[in-house]
Amino acid sequence: MALRPIVKYPDARLDQPCEPVRLFDHALRGLANDLLETMRAAPGVGITAAHIGVLLRVVVLEIDPRVGPITYINPEILEFSSETLRHIEGSVSMPGWTEEVERPSAIRFRYQDLDGRPHEAGVAGFHAVCIQHEVDQLGGIFWLRRLSKLRRDRLIRKWQKANRN
Repeated sequence: MALRPIVKYPDARLDQPCEPVRLFDHALRGLANDLLETMRAAPGVGITAAHIGVLLRVVVLEIDPRVGPITYINPEILEFSSETLRHIEGSVSMPGWTEEVERPSAIRFRYQDLDGRPHEAGVAGFHAVCIQHEVDQLGGIFWLRRLSKLRRDRLIRKWQKANRN
């Protein structure tokens, strides 16, 4: 396992869609392990390969330390609930900055595990928010794009000012 440097906003790689994983091998397991170590050090509860500049559809989440980390390969959301919830979101690529985002409160999605086996699951609440957030990132949609223009512009100005110093 290795700690990898995290790509910082506004790096252009955060706006690029990621390619599907096609090879389920030792290198993929190594990438997942590096993502886990990097996410924990950040700290965060979720990370994608794009956050370290690798444009592959790989997500690692660790929502509950008692359950442990879960790696999702090629995740794809199949259904969204009509009910929504608001939750504070941020990114390891923009550490220390958060804002409230509204998303569907439950989803149904499919993914592959590290061995390439397909899975389908339904999740709700915080888990659903995390999956949607990371799947957005895999599609090149940085979380700021889920904010209103006014809130997004205000947060970006603050970020830029803080990072000039």
